[in-house]
Amino acid sequence: MATRFAIATLGCKVNQYDSAIIESRLSARGMERREFSEQADVYIVNTCTITDRADAESLRIARRARRLNPNARVIMTGCLAQASPDVLAKAPEVDAVIGLGMLDDLERAAASGAGERVMVTNLRKAKGPIELAAVTLDGHTRAFLKLQEGCDQFCTFCIVPFSRGASRSVEPRRVMAALDDLYARGFKEVVLAGVHLGGYGRDLEPRVDLADLLEMIAERCPLERVRISSLDPEELSDRIVEIISSSGKFCPHLHLPLQSGDDETLSRMRRRYQRGYFHDRVERVLRAWPDAAIGTDLIVGFPGETGDRFESYFNFVESMPIAYFHVFPYSVRAGTTAAKFSGMVKPAEIKRRAGLMRALGERKRAEFARRFVGTKLKVLLEERGPSGELQGYSRNYLRVSTQGPDELTNREVEVEAATVEGAQLVGKIVRPWADETACLRAS
Repeated sequence: MATRFAIATLGCKVNQYDSAIIESRLSARGMERREFSEQADVYIVNTCTITDRADAESLRIARRARRLNPNARVIMTGCLAQASPDVLAKAPEVDAVIGLGMLDDLERAAASGAGERVMVTNLRKAKGPIELAAVTLDGHTRAFLKLQEGCDQFCTFCIVPFSRGASRSVEPRRVMAALDDLYARGFKEVVLAGVHLGGYGRDLEPRVDLADLLEMIAERCPLERVRISSLDPEELSDRIVEIISSSGKFCPHLHLPLQSGDDETLSRMRRRYQRGYFHDRVERVLRAWPDAAIGTDLIVGFPGETGDRFESYFNFVESMPIAYFHVFPYSVRAGTTAAKFSGMVKPAEIKRRAGLMRALGERKRAEFARRFVGTKLKVLLEERGPSGELQGYSRNYLRVSTQGPDELTNREVEVEAATVEGAQLVGKIVRPWADETACLRAS
């Protein structure tokens, strides 16, 4: 009987990417994947350490795995395993702690239980290699391609430079070969991902930068939908804006993490821009791409964020033409510079501010969607929704649902948006794709 394994993933898209790589490697060994709620012989928890809540959740999931099968192997990997292996090793429900980039060791531990209980290297020194593979995440037909790993920014609130290690990149020739392979396999869209994508290429010889790579993709990539995952505002150069907005291959969608809308707080965070610069970058993008969706990340309750500073921050975000954002209540991360700062905001106040900002985010998302009622959008259909409708994303990252046959899954169609439900557009497929549908049915 084949060994059964299950994976639970916490945190960001990069973690989801890593879990998909782990699943692929274990499946190639003949192991059988199970849902995490089912009986398995090996449970793998791909941890996150962005907040203390994520730390606690990682251990809670490990305890759940132990209850599901007391005889199973429980393996912890991911950012928390890399940053705080000793904390996890003390937990009785944990059998092995394996750091990031140690896929061979993780594979052996999952397959046979071989290896030491704690296997973690110093990624800031060792610079573990990146396993380049295109993966799909649950519910998506688009592929994710991780081009870069690690970070050298050392923002005062962030543990990522310690958990993910030094910045390292995949050579352009390997990236282009992977994109060619995706096209050959029938994918219609790829998301270019990285922990600090703006740092791409600085470690390569000869040195290249992200703009160089994007120019190559614009000229040579056979895929017609290329999406950029996240880029720090100061790394969005005019050259990059020109390349992506004039190509036609790149989706009009950028995620630019702001983190705070107060200049003093940005300085304390050790961010490399002020809010006026962020405003300039957003305006620059929208001049070139008027219908682009611009998303961001926001931290509330950072040490020293007084009531007046939060009010100024909130008003700035409210004034910006942002399509959506993710809100993170500040959480102390041991080992970061901000953990030593004075002026800590009380947890109840952080929760209140996060609630206000999230409510604003819901309004912003709905307002952006309403702009496109009555317009035609190119939508890559991905899956059936709960009521049987086909769902997918427009090029500018709007969730869209429509009616159509299964044959349209993983196809780009044109949808005329009629209404908004929440922050999702609902519409009908328009010609000439209706003719293609008829051909598909006939065949």
